[in-house]
Amino acid sequence: MATKIKEKMSPPETDTATRERILLEAARLFRHHGYAATTLREVADASGIKAGSIYYHFESKDQILGEVLDKGIQVVAETVRQRVDALPADATARERVAAAIEGHLWGLLHHGDFTSANIRIYGQIPAAAKNRHRKIRRDYADYWDRLLEDALERGELRPDSSTAVIRLFVIGALNWTVEWYNPQKGSFQDFVKQIRAIVFDGTFVRE
Repeated sequence: MATKIKEKMSPPETDTATRERILLEAARLFRHHGYAATTLREVADASGIKAGSIYYHFESKDQILGEVLDKGIQVVAETVRQRVDALPADATARERVAAAIEGHLWGLLHHGDFTSANIRIYGQIPAAAKNRHRKIRRDYADYWDRLLEDALERGELRPDSSTAVIRLFVIGALNWTVEWYNPQKGSFQDFVKQIRAIVFDGTFVRE
C-alpha cells in the first residue's frame, strides 16, 4: 500500500519544454521587473503551470536566476565561437574580430530576454549569485582578450592600445544594442556592417 501511495505522489519526469519555458518567462520577467520584484508565483503563472509545479524543475528562484544568467552568456559565446571557427585558417585578426562582432550581435539580438536580463539585473543580484556566474563571464572575456591580443601581436591593432579597454568598450557597446536595435529599420547584415565600421574605422572623416 505504501508503495502505491509513493508512486502516486512522486513528481513527473522532467519536461524539457516546460523547463525551457520557465527559464524564458523568468528571463522576460527579470528583464522587465528586476530580480527582487519577480516572484516564483509570477514565473509559474507566466509559464502556464501551478506554483508548486515549478519545484519539479528547479529547487529555488536562485537556481532559475543562475541558469538565466548563464544562458544569456552561453548563447552569445557559442555563436561567436561558431562564427570565428568557420573562418579559414589564414584569416586576419581583423576578420576574426569582425566575425566575433557579428556572432555577438546575432546571439544577443536573437535571445533578447536572456541577454537583456543578464545586462539589466546583474547589478541587483546577490553576491553569491554573482560569484557563481563570474567564471562563465570571465571565460568569455578571456576569449575576446585572446582575439585582441592576437591582433596586437600581428600588428593589426594600434601598439598603444589596451586590449582590456577595447574589449570592455566593444562588448559594452554591443550589449546595449539589445535595448535599441529595431529590425524594421534595415537588415541585420546592414546593421552589422555599420557596427563594424564604427569599431574599426570610427565615425569622423580623417583629415
